[in-house]
Amino acid sequence: MPSRDEIAREVLDSLQEGCQVIGFDWRYLYVNDALVQQGRLAREELLGRTMMECYPGLESQPFFSVLQTSMAARAPGRVEIEFEFADGSAGTFDLRVVPVPDGICVLSLDTTEIKRAEATLRRNEEQLRQAQKMEAVGLLAGGVAHDFNNILSVILSYSQLLLGDLKEGEPMWNDVEQIHRAGARAADLTRQLLSFSRHQVIESKVLDLNDVLVGVDKMLQRVLGAHIDLVSRPAPSLGRVRADRGSIEQVVMNLAINARDAMPTGGKLTIETADVVLDEEYARGHLGVKPGPYVMLAVTDTGVGMDKATVGRIFEPFFTTKGAGKGTGLGLSTVFGILQRSGGSIWVYSEPGRGTTFKAYLPCVDAVVDVERATVAPLDLRGSETVLLVEDDEQVRVIVREILRKSGYHVIETRNAGEALLHAEKDPEEIHLLLTDVVMPQMSGPELAARLEVLRPRMKVLCMSGYTDDSVVRHGVIEAHMAFVQKPITPDALTIKVREVLDGDGRRAVIPTSTAPLR
Repeated sequence: MPSRDEIAREVLDSLQEGCQVIGFDWRYLYVNDALVQQGRLAREELLGRTMMECYPGLESQPFFSVLQTSMAARAPGRVEIEFEFADGSAGTFDLRVVPVPDGICVLSLDTTEIKRAEATLRRNEEQLRQAQKMEAVGLLAGGVAHDFNNILSVILSYSQLLLGDLKEGEPMWNDVEQIHRAGARAADLTRQLLSFSRHQVIESKVLDLNDVLVGVDKMLQRVLGAHIDLVSRPAPSLGRVRADRGSIEQVVMNLAINARDAMPTGGKLTIETADVVLDEEYARGHLGVKPGPYVMLAVTDTGVGMDKATVGRIFEPFFTTKGAGKGTGLGLSTVFGILQRSGGSIWVYSEPGRGTTFKAYLPCVDAVVDVERATVAPLDLRGSETVLLVEDDEQVRVIVREILRKSGYHVIETRNAGEALLHAEKDPEEIHLLLTDVVMPQMSGPELAARLEVLRPRMKVLCMSGYTDDSVVRHGVIEAHMAFVQKPITPDALTIKVREVLDGDGRRAVIPTSTAPLR
């Protein structure tokens, strides 16, 4: 039959809580199994030796004063500690100190994993709040940009038509030119908003990021200036990604310009690429990231750096630390949107006075790099074909009609899908092209095209819209490889695309948008 001491030892060794009895001379008198595991030293290495011998530097730890007080005053105490072991690893422990006849008994509960889980939860909650805020701002930005693109279609088109009727030097020419330039700047801003809110058409292709960096190297040298030392460190062998080349070039340019502005008196800008694997632990600490292989693009500067509050807002549209007139506050928000839309993510580390590092991650794809094919605009933009125009915005409909008629086309103007169907059913006249808005009341443009295909199988289709997330993508334009022109509509963009569709297969690419960086 086991003795009382044996029963007591068996009970103490079964505890999850560490138990150690320390004598008045600070020597270990007793340790249970849990304490041995927590302390990372064998029982024989602890018993009979002082705490200071077993763990050098222990007396300099802040919590040691609690042990001293309990020992001297014969009073209980409690403290939470972060203890660093000799190998550099650390653990968190909840200590309860109880006086005993021979010294003190210290009960320790290892809370390391609990604290890590709590920290991860706090980070995820913070990232979720940030993501929700960004999503709300993105929805607002996308909606505003969508409506604004209709207005800009009218401003840009009428001003371009007026410029075509005027001669340079005439009294009104300069005024109209200024209107057109202001409209073009506004169009660039809306493109940035659409890019941030992931509502813009892109053409994703398989890319090698090293090739992209080579392509923008000369431009970067000019933009950065002689006071910035540009260092490129491309990985010798790099995985492939699927993204829009122009958009990724914009990411690089915007990050580089942001870094340049953080180094007004000069510094070093390092751009590097690498293949990385983001594991489960990383994904748990970074909301929205899935574990797996990625290609990393890192941009590091030696500039002024940022504090935590600034880092928390840098991806918000229109937030900028630059002075008035020196930036739109859309550069980094555009970067955020582009990477999110490509299935990637971006994270930043910065400290005041110690520079900044942005790390962008794009998922690896197992595919061959797509070969870029140059597109040539049609030489003759005029035509005589019949175009069925379907657009519910009256001002946009009128200006599109005028652009096409000036180019020689016969235009049948309708306000909605119902009117278009009615005309196609009653009028036997051949329709060469359906030019339709994507989102309309009652029936979308792609749905209308599918209905008309039965009646007019030879008719070609060109869609137009202000943004794509709830229009082009959801309504199947991209999946169906329909030809698409993005608003704001301009005479040149529209007539080029109309001629391209009529002369081709009617189901091809998208008019490219500007990739000029915004600061």
